[in-house]
Amino acid sequence: MKGKLYLVATPIGNLEDITMRAVRILQEVDCIAAEDTRHTLKLLNHLNISKPLISYHRHNEEIRIEGLLTELEKGKNIAVVSDAGTPAISDPGEEIVKECIQREIEIIPIPGPCALITGLIASGLSTKEFTFFGFLPLNKKTRAEKLKEIQEETHTVILYEAPHKLQTTLKDLESILGDRKLVLAKELTKIHENFFRGTVKEVQAMVPEPKGEYVILIEGATKSIEDWSKLSIQEQYVMYQKQGLEKKEIIKQIAKNQKVPKNEIYKQFITVEDTEEKA
Repeated sequence: MKGKLYLVATPIGNLEDITMRAVRILQEVDCIAAEDTRHTLKLLNHLNISKPLISYHRHNEEIRIEGLLTELEKGKNIAVVSDAGTPAISDPGEEIVKECIQREIEIIPIPGPCALITGLIASGLSTKEFTFFGFLPLNKKTRAEKLKEIQEETHTVILYEAPHKLQTTLKDLESILGDRKLVLAKELTKIHENFFRGTVKEVQAMVPEPKGEYVILIEGATKSIEDWSKLSIQEQYVMYQKQGLEKKEIIKQIAKNQKVPKNEIYKQFITVEDTEEKA
């Protein structure tokens, strides 16, 4: 019988955030594939768990996968963990999952902490729809293309960034976003957890010497003015509703787009609502 692959989420900072189920799985598996064995060993020692550790990170992923798959096919149960948070999200894990599916090896996700979701729920930006871009590319051409996508994205945008690259990324974002709202979540769940909110330029001034891990959350773009003629008032309403705006704010924005008084837009919605009720 083949073994099982467990994708185990671990704390992103506060060790109390690990789930009871995650602890049990780490106790029960035959071995643990860890992004940094030294980092994971500290967590295991804290939990009084002793298990064989296998180094499994981006630079040795291709080499390690075949060995892990061999053990799984022999019947061994293996847990994959990253240094922090949920594996396979901008961390190793994605490739072995694909291979396990091909070989019909059971994959069991053990949910828990995830930095992008933790940052999003406290950001104050729309949580109805969002797009996660992970880390921005280093290649100039690819990076420019990705920044263009971010500029045009109408949903809340979420990025990860390392401290030594943060200021460069914020400058790049300032060049394309203007006065768009941005939230910088620092050291989530840790002692120095903090949220910086404002325009990109304002946030830049708040963190002159970046230290720690960061999640960048960006307000979604509104459609350019030339697009309004292509959208009905109802379509505009739905679009703003998805961005998290309240009815009063939506009517105000639509009136601005259509260049008409707010009352005129409000009356149209009253008429539509009356018609729907009668139907």
